Amino acid sequence: MSPVSEAMERFQAGEPDGIRALYREYSGAVHTVAISIVRDRELAADVVQQTFVKAWRAAASFQPGREVAPWLYSIARHTAIDALRSEGRPTRGGHQPEVDVQVDSESIEQTWERFEVRRAIDALPPDEREVVRRSHLLGHTHEEIAEQLGVPVGTVKSRSGRAHKRLAASLAHLQTPQPGANQSAPPSVLIDEEQG
Repeated sequence: MSPVSEAMERFQAGEPDGIRALYREYSGAVHTVAISIVRDRELAADVVQQTFVKAWRAAASFQPGREVAPWLYSIARHTAIDALRSEGRPTRGGHQPEVDVQVDSESIEQTWERFEVRRAIDALPPDEREVVRRSHLLGHTHEEIAEQLGVPVGTVKSRSGRAHKRLAASLAHLQTPQPGANQSAPPSVLIDEEQG
């Protein structure tokens, strides 16, 4: 039995270590789902907590053999939409009539992809991660990064090259092979500013 399955069994039984194990494994991805909908870190943190509380309450109805991740993401998505609607609901008289909040959320696949990219970047050695952050998130050139970090341009280029090789290897499972495409190229996934 996999560690996740064992954690789910303990989670269903309401054991604190099972709940903690599942939270450790999936809270980052659940947060990514939440932030993609509510666009507010504080509200997203509340959604994460509510998601795991709801999951714990519904754990007894979880079917054995079912994938845990999509189940949690579905709970997170509904919880985030409810939270967003609740935020827009007037609490006192005299407000404008309540209207439904339109939510244009990304797909589960896009959310998972973004989480995987974030996790791969976080796993880079600090010097390589900093070059990737400045290059992709801040849009700086190698020359600008070299000046900012006080290192030669060649050092920045070699760190960037190593980082991209690591990312290509870590994220190879996200790549959809195209006929005639260079299979060693890194996956074309978006890196957004929330990874900073």
